[in-house]
Amino acid sequence: MTEKFISIEGIAKRYPAQSGGTTTIFEDLWLSMPRGEFGCVIGHSGCGKTTVLNILAGLDEPSEGTVIVDGQAIEGTSLDRAVIFQSHALLPWRTVMGNVAYAVSSKWRKWDKARVRAHAQKFIDIVGLTGSEHKRPSELSGGMKQRVGIARALSITPKIMLMDEPFSALDALTRGTLQDEVRRICLETGQTAFMITHDVDEAIYLADKIFLMTNGPGAVLAEVLENPLPKDRGRIDLHRHPHYYALRNHIIDFLVTRSKTFVETNKDHDPRNVPTVRPGFAEPAIVNTTEPFQKPQAGQASAR
Repeated sequence: MTEKFISIEGIAKRYPAQSGGTTTIFEDLWLSMPRGEFGCVIGHSGCGKTTVLNILAGLDEPSEGTVIVDGQAIEGTSLDRAVIFQSHALLPWRTVMGNVAYAVSSKWRKWDKARVRAHAQKFIDIVGLTGSEHKRPSELSGGMKQRVGIARALSITPKIMLMDEPFSALDALTRGTLQDEVRRICLETGQTAFMITHDVDEAIYLADKIFLMTNGPGAVLAEVLENPLPKDRGRIDLHRHPHYYALRNHIIDFLVTRSKTFVETNKDHDPRNVPTVRPGFAEPAIVNTTEPFQKPQAGQASAR
């Protein structure tokens, strides 16, 4: 049986409606991930993606159900769960070193200043900001600010790194660079990551597992996609993999068409047994994920 490092068990989120009664954003949501996996949730605005992430972070509470991480039910925020927001959320009066060191000293309160700075420096170096330790947020570009946010999150060695569209406000080149950095770090450290995104290509590049949410309110988790691309995939050769277009087209078809009518046309949908699909293979079969990267032979068309 696959280890459930993250286990979201039957959660719901409801808000009072202006006309009386309640509005259900989603309900009876079941989702799990093993340790070391990178998961992405995709769905239209209003389906509750960020709400799910906030519940995981302990910033919000479900109306029903529970969330368990590493065998413990979530009760409020914890330094075991680091969040990287859409905006950098840095302390403007602190330097790069000050922002990262503040997180470190919050986690290890008995460490002396030298040890805190040495630990913070390690992660500043990892995200490529060596030499910028003395700069304040006002002196940094948008991409550099997000690098500080990533360093701050990683510096507390979290069990889960939670990301709420952290690259959405950046230009394409900077976004791609930071995606590469996050992917490299997660592969090298075995970091468990849970991300919210609207970017199909970002999800394909980063995620091991992609969760497809239907439109809200009343959203449900429709499918879980196992990424059929090899773990060591690279950005340049991504589109050459024979299963790339099958995966991409499957996601786009869901977002454009099936997400709107899924609830009405799938009355027998069981939220506790959401189908796991691997586009490019006979669905919903899941096969060995260690297949080697194979470029299409000359004259062989990619699956589209």
